[in-house]
Amino acid sequence: AAHKGDFGHVLSVGGDHGFGGAVIMASIAAQRVGAGLVSMVSRPEHIGALLAHAPQVMAHGIDHAAHINALLDEKTVVAIGPGLGRAAWGQQLLQKVLMGSAMCAVIDADALNLLVGRLEKLAVFKQCVMSPHPGEAARLLGCSVTQVERDRFTAVRQLHQMSGATVVLKGQGTLIFDAFGMTICPYGNPGMASGGMGDVLSGIIAGLMAQGLSAAMAARLGVALHSVAADQEAEARGEIGMAAMDLIPRVRELLNA
Repeated sequence: AAHKGDFGHVLSVGGDHGFGGAVIMASIAAQRVGAGLVSMVSRPEHIGALLAHAPQVMAHGIDHAAHINALLDEKTVVAIGPGLGRAAWGQQLLQKVLMGSAMCAVIDADALNLLVGRLEKLAVFKQCVMSPHPGEAARLLGCSVTQVERDRFTAVRQLHQMSGATVVLKGQGTLIFDAFGMTICPYGNPGMASGGMGDVLSGIIAGLMAQGLSAAMAARLGVALHSVAADQEAEARGEIGMAAMDLIPRVRELLNA
């Protein structure tokens, strides 16, 4: 007796000029891990590419941030950041999401760069996962990437304290820190060092949260699925040339195993 409304509705937001692929990958990943509905907000010129690859995703092309207001209603999770950019369009979309949202959220990529110095804004969300790579973490903490990598445990703990969010610090031995403490991901390989991997991870975590998992559990499971899928892909086809979209079918297989 299940129907699509039982499994949540993800709204993915991003894809300024030249970066449409990021939000498209996040949207597809969210749907493939089981979200009942996925909507995407991006620049109008990216809508055709999404519909060609994933016609099941509801696509909304907007040039003015005010048009997102109606799209925030009745969504379970918003995933904002992939390809968002740091220009006025991305800034205004992030501001609208922060002002009009009481839902759960996954914050990644340029949404994090736009939140430097104001991570307390994430308190508006019911639950929140933020997923910086070391460069983004360094900007948020006001330090160098070298300092972050020298003591990743302290960095991820500080980001949690500053934001109250579940924090996924990506990299070798991805760390997840939340109110329950620290978790280390033992999976993953160098083939993951390619564009779009973080966008797919954002979509995976958002899709899991949409189905009712807590931020902490969605982050842990999402990181593990993503990394194990990459290890399977590397074993089957090698690390060189691994692409982010290669992982999505493997993630689906892992969830259904």
